[in-house]
Amino acid sequence: MSKKHPVIAVTGSSGAGTTFVKRAFENIFRREEIISAIIEGDSFHSVTRAQFKERSAVEHNFSHFGPEANDFHALEALFKSYGEAGVGKKRHYLHNAEEAAFHCKRLADAGIACNAGSGEFTPWEDTGSNTDVLFYEGLHGLVKDTSPDQKYGGYDVAQHVDIGIGVVPSVNLEWIQKIHRDHAERGYSPEATVDNIMRRMPDYINHLAPQFSRTHVNFQRVPTVDTSNPFIARDIPSADESFVVIRFVDPKRFGVDFPILLAMINGSFISRRNTIVVPGGKMVLAMELILAPIIHIMIENKLKA
Repeated sequence: MSKKHPVIAVTGSSGAGTTFVKRAFENIFRREEIISAIIEGDSFHSVTRAQFKERSAVEHNFSHFGPEANDFHALEALFKSYGEAGVGKKRHYLHNAEEAAFHCKRLADAGIACNAGSGEFTPWEDTGSNTDVLFYEGLHGLVKDTSPDQKYGGYDVAQHVDIGIGVVPSVNLEWIQKIHRDHAERGYSPEATVDNIMRRMPDYINHLAPQFSRTHVNFQRVPTVDTSNPFIARDIPSADESFVVIRFVDPKRFGVDFPILLAMINGSFISRRNTIVVPGGKMVLAMELILAPIIHIMIENKLKA
């Protein structure tokens, strides 16, 4: 961890709501005039789209959740390097042709050759030395495996994170969101998505879920409607049909003032000593009210360091 070059990691599975947290941080960064080095989690996959399809066709449990499809050692090296010197190596995963054209032109203008296309990666480049914080959003911001396997183990990304934030819907809600999103955006049948969920389950249990015990704050959306069978749900529960459970590992560390939060967020209540529950429609407001003071303290400590 580093006071001078802090690392912020927002971790959650695809469709969990990490975009809401990213938006909250962007608003805070803009108001506080903070320059951030943005890191996208999928840029640390170790296989291209074509390679992933090829391997997953013959390796049933091969998934983007696990170490076989990611370079966790490179991610740890980035966090460690940034924490020590405020710089590191990053790249971009190109989701489509538009992103490929944009980034390759940007790199070409900087004198860096780029021939990557959709489903591939840009060349490695420096994060830049004029940033205030490193901001990671993706699946694996707090992964850790201390096994002696030097290829797929022996990494501890979490130890370099100054603020770790988990975004975790209830499991049934997560599956509902994935089934609907994969159908709407990718044209997958519900059966194909369920097969994908089953294929990823070992990596979800062993690598994704344990991260949420290493975070400093967790935001978990819980529906207030019946999601008993997520595989037949016709729609995704809305924000107003949900509560958000916000759990702090140590409220005192970040100066969390529960009475003020209760007064400012209508309909909120305390469920445990370190947990506040807010209406789903107030999620972004709650995030900004909670995270803005934490970032302010972080920047103050950075300036003192």
